[in-house]
Amino acid sequence: MKITYFGHSAFRIETGSAVIMLDPFLSGNPLFKDDAKEVARGATHVLLTHGHDDHLGDTVEICRDNNATLVANFEIAMYLAAKGVANYSPGNHGGRISFADFDCVFTNAWHSSSHVENGTPIYLGNPAGFVILPKREKGRSLYISGDTGITQDMKLVHDLYKPAFGIMCIGDRFTMGPDQAAHACKTFFKFKKVIPCHFATFEGFLIPDAKPFVKAMGPKGKTVAVMKPGEAITV
Repeated sequence: MKITYFGHSAFRIETGSAVIMLDPFLSGNPLFKDDAKEVARGATHVLLTHGHDDHLGDTVEICRDNNATLVANFEIAMYLAAKGVANYSPGNHGGRISFADFDCVFTNAWHSSSHVENGTPIYLGNPAGFVILPKREKGRSLYISGDTGITQDMKLVHDLYKPAFGIMCIGDRFTMGPDQAAHACKTFFKFKKVIPCHFATFEGFLIPDAKPFVKAMGPKGKTVAVMKPGEAITV
């Protein structure tokens, strides 16, 4: 599984022949310096954890340009279908959707979800996280926290799916901060590698770097992969 980071919570995840764009906030992302069309080229799926603009990002354009399938909750799917997304596969908490190269499980996230249009917030369903279960890469399951506070539900995610890898929000104020995220990783999961996200994007609102998370992880700090925007790793 190849994972490329674009800053904030935007990732490209490749497994088998699937190319998944996760929360593709590219245009307008102050950490993203590449070409949005190029990094999304070949996308087969777009996964959205929730409806905030810093996660919806370039979804409509990516789906249109690549004929990609949107995977999101029902409200987001219907909203973006009206904006021009032709292919979508909605789900909700606890649900599992099977594709040719991976299964996607919707997990609980404790957050909010809306899009502001003409100054008015539009409700876009409940936020979620995901577990990605590759079909051609056994033992490479990936938990994506989405934007969330720490919850005991995370233990259930481990008990059911035992994800080997994690993408965890750490930015504080709107999501888990470093201490909560580290506690979740150490208490609920047994990650071989964990990638922090949702930090350094908005000065004065999110923590500027991942050092407090690495420190809070203690001896397990060696499992943390702090990625730079544009960097890719294979797990």
